[in-house]
Amino acid sequence: MNEATAATNDEASVVSGSELADVVANQLQTMLSAGNYDAVKMLLQPVQPVDIAEAIGRLPRTLQALAFRLLSKDEAIEVYEYLDPAVQQSLLERLRSGEVLELVEEMSPDDRVQLFDELPAKVVRRLLAELSPAERRVTAQLLGYEAETAGRLMTTEYIDLKEFHSAAQALMIVRRRAPDTETIYSLYVTDGERHLTGILSLRDLVTADPEDRIGDVMTREVVNVRTDTDQEEVARAIQRYDFLAVPVVDREQRLVGIVTVDDVIDVIEQEATRDLYAAGAVQAGEDDDYFQSNLLVVARRRVVWLAVLLVANLFTSQVIAMNDAVLKQWVLLAAFIPLLIGTGGNVGAQSSTVVIRGLSTQRIQALGQMKAVFREAMAGTLLGLLMLLVVVPFAWWRGGDWLVGAAVGISLLAISILAATAGAALPLLFDRMGLDPALMSAPFITTATDVAGVLIYLRTAAWLLQYTNGLAA
Repeated sequence: MNEATAATNDEASVVSGSELADVVANQLQTMLSAGNYDAVKMLLQPVQPVDIAEAIGRLPRTLQALAFRLLSKDEAIEVYEYLDPAVQQSLLERLRSGEVLELVEEMSPDDRVQLFDELPAKVVRRLLAELSPAERRVTAQLLGYEAETAGRLMTTEYIDLKEFHSAAQALMIVRRRAPDTETIYSLYVTDGERHLTGILSLRDLVTADPEDRIGDVMTREVVNVRTDTDQEEVARAIQRYDFLAVPVVDREQRLVGIVTVDDVIDVIEQEATRDLYAAGAVQAGEDDDYFQSNLLVVARRRVVWLAVLLVANLFTSQVIAMNDAVLKQWVLLAAFIPLLIGTGGNVGAQSSTVVIRGLSTQRIQALGQMKAVFREAMAGTLLGLLMLLVVVPFAWWRGGDWLVGAAVGISLLAISILAATAGAALPLLFDRMGLDPALMSAPFITTATDVAGVLIYLRTAAWLLQYTNGLAA
């Protein structure tokens, strides 16, 4: 590669992703509005399918179907699989029934099932009935598995070989079936009853002697997942072993499909979105497409958790009301309530964040749950002691009385320890109960520590006041 070519490639790499989609979308809209369809075909010819899909998604709905029809058949199928679900549904409504059937028929089974999950049941039944018998059987099989499992995520387009095949025969099979297969880099070996017996890479096959038997060059220890394995476990397996695909077997260890790394990336993004929504006390929707939801849906998703938090915060008001006698004697105590409950909420939110993330990456399992809680409790103690160095002198000076500084200092240390411990323990408790640990996230930890922190603070102040009054007497 010469320097000029390298420079061109560097410039091309800079204009990529969203920027390229913006440029293509603007040019598409101008050309389509002017009816310059030949220029549209020339414009899209060098563009990657994923960028074409994003550009079409940014067009007005009236122009999306027109741009899509200008693609070649093979390109249209590939571009369609990259489109957002909302755009896919819009195109189904605007394309002719024959075009729709051809499009759905040629899609890979896993992408077709993903599309069907977004469509109304009536439309799915109609499309299923119009598919060819082979594609209808495969699609119905995948739709029969539980949502968010390996069976629902997998594709049935893979290449399987037999142990008695020679390397030369296997290469001929790969060449013949490659155009209809999602990936050819991992090849699977099955027996006469489709039991998974081995695996070999395309590299191993190409470098093997043409006369070698597949059974002699394959690897017999195969990492696989079951059809009912949760999609997060599938993602972790692919990440752990750096796979491009992982085989999926049924209960009898028969090979029924594979999950590819591109599908796993989608799973990781989906699960991360749900965890982030839960961390913000926002109810995730079925499609997690929050920003395309109308305002009523947005409000409904958020009001549920806000109502729960509002009721929980009423306990804070109740605690303050129950200790009004202390506040009447020491009015200045009220000035430090926001500082203490804010500190507790922040410490608890930090602990819950790191623990929830540790559960997601399985680092907590390696460390041990009790050790993780103890570690956070010690961190809370250290943080409390460090904050005492700043807060206690200020409270003493501001209150003009050592009792104010003592009440704030003791409470600050106790609240920091409690918040860090609760922030670590509650997500782990939810995880053991089979619930989503992300539900025990920052808003919930903050609310819980608010109530406990105010109670600790005011009861500490009452005890100190009683103690000093006793000494005075």
